[in-house]
Formats: sequence, C-alpha cells, structure tokens
Amino acid sequence: MSVLSRVSKYWWCQIIGWGANAAVSIFFAWTYRDKVTPEFVQRVLILVGLGFVLTHLMREVILRLKVLQKSFDKQAVYFIAITFGFSVIYSFFMLVIWRELNLLDGREKNYSLLRLMIGGTFNSFITLLVWNLIYFMYHYVEKNRTEQIDKLRLEALVKELELKTIKSHINPHFIFNSLNSIRALVDENPGRARTAITELSNILRSSMQAEKLETVPLEKELAIVKDYLALEQMRFEERLKINFIIDEDTLDQPIPPMMLQTLVENAIKHGISKQVNGGEIKITSDFVGDHHEIIIRNTGRLNGYRNPDGFGLQSTQDRLNLIFGDKASFHISDTEYNAVEAKLIMPIES
Repeated sequence: MSVLSRVSKYWWCQIIGWGANAAVSIFFAWTYRDKVTPEFVQRVLILVGLGFVLTHLMREVILRLKVLQKSFDKQAVYFIAITFGFSVIYSFFMLVIWRELNLLDGREKNYSLLRLMIGGTFNSFITLLVWNLIYFMYHYVEKNRTEQIDKLRLEALVKELELKTIKSHINPHFIFNSLNSIRALVDENPGRARTAITELSNILRSSMQAEKLETVPLEKELAIVKDYLALEQMRFEERLKINFIIDEDTLDQPIPPMMLQTLVENAIKHGISKQVNGGEIKITSDFVGDHHEIIIRNTGRLNGYRNPDGFGLQSTQDRLNLIFGDKASFHISDTEYNAVEAKLIMPIES
C-alpha cells in the first residue's frame, strides 16, 4: 500500500481545498495586478498555512463538543459561534505574523489594529463559513446515507426473519394435518396407511429441500401438491376429484415454497371435507396479460369463513408481500356453481 493511499479523504480535501484557495488568490492577483510580488506570495502562503492549521483545530473542537450529534437547532448555534470564534483567532494571528514579517502594505500600515482586525475577521468569517458549510453538509449527507443503509439492512433482516418464521409454521402445520389423515387409515386399511406414510415421506423430503430457497419453480411445487393430494385421496377415495390444467410454459415460474400446498390443504379442510358427496379441486396455471396467474378452485362455499388471522390465508398474503411486494396479490371468493376460488397473481420472471 502506497503512502498516498493511506491519506484519508479529510486530509485530501484539506490539501486540495487550501491549495485551490492559494491558486485562486495568485491567479486573480496576476490577472488584475499584472504582477505577483514575493511579499504577496508570502502573505498567501501564511493565509493558507494558518487556515490549514486552524480549520483542523476547529474540526477537533467540533468533534470534542460532539456538535454533529446534537439537534439541528443546537448545531446551527454552535456552527455560527465556532465559525466566528475561529475567525477572530484567524484574523489576529494573520495580522500579527504579517506585522512581524513586515508584510503589511502601505495602506494597511496606516490603519489601527482594531480596524484591521474587524476587516480581517469579516474576510476570515466568509472563508471559514464556506469550510464549515462543506464540512457539515458532507457529514449530514453521510449520516443520512448511513441511516438509509442501516434502515435497508434492518428491513432486509426483518424480512428474512419474517420469512423464516412463516416457513417454520408451515411444516408443522402441514405435518399435523397429514398425520391426522394417516391416523384415520391405520385401523381401516393398514396397507393404504403404509402407502400414505411413503407419500408423506416424499412430501417432507421435498419440503425440506424447498426450505433452502425463497422461491421454487412451479414444477417442484406441483410435485409436492400431487403427493399431498395422492395422500388425501386415500382418505376421501371417490369423494375427491382432482383436475390439473397447467400451461407448460409456466412450470419454470417462481413461487414461494409450500404456498400452493397450503392453499390446496385449506381447500380440502374447509371445502371438500364439509361436502357430503365430496367435490373437486381444480388447479390452473397460465399467463394472463403481463402476470402469472394460479387459481385453486374447490367445491363448497366460504359461508363466512374468511378469517384474516387464519394461518393459510394470512401466510399466503404475507409471503407474497415480502417476496414480490406490490407486484403480487392474493384473492379468495365464492364463485358460481358452488365453488370457492383462490387466485394468486405474481410477476412473470424471464
């Protein structure tokens, strides 16, 4: 690492800023006076050197007094007070050094020290005011940028925790319902119960793999749903009819893992299981306009069942909001012909 690379941004700003100040002073003197005397160069170098030292000391005062951590009103008061105080100091030392080195011009020698101090303080105040404005604005912008980054990091952390919390509820919720289904088959038909256990094993294996991702291709999600429906069909037998209408082009579209299975599970629990003659579950997936649309339609009616705190519906809405934001939506409603329709709308991923 070179020596230059170890110089902080602050010192680079000091060097460049005061260097530019000296260059501008000499440029205007050359332009309007047609000459730059050695005495004038000395005066400029003293101004720049003194300004370099005093602004650094002023920065130390700002840091020690923790001005940047105070409220905006107090910052403004400290800002003016510190600028004025150092302007007086700047003017005093400048005049003392110039007088000792005999650098005062003929006109200045005729003025009293007080008058020179007033004029010098005014000029110094303007210079230090610009320095402080730049310094405070930089830290104000930097503070806002840091707060914005921290806010985004916090939001990302909250989003991650919320997603993990939702996922941690999905698997136990699904497992308990599935185990109840298997328990109903143990005495009635042990052979089918063993088959159901195999189906559940396949589903759990798929769901554990899905936990590693925020989204999975629709094709993998459908595989879990088909295993789940195969398990439920052993319990409902001919009372459960299943119909898939899937556009093959949608199979690679992303969907939150276990979301479709949860909605299908709700359709059976609150729809099919309440029908004496059972019913049908129809799942369609297609591109509609500029979005991907999935519809789960089941026999039955809502009959007031639309509990916003219910796990399935709430988790579906939460996960869509967390992953896709306002680009996705979820609706559930009664339709004609004794059916309930749950509709997922998600953005198309190319």
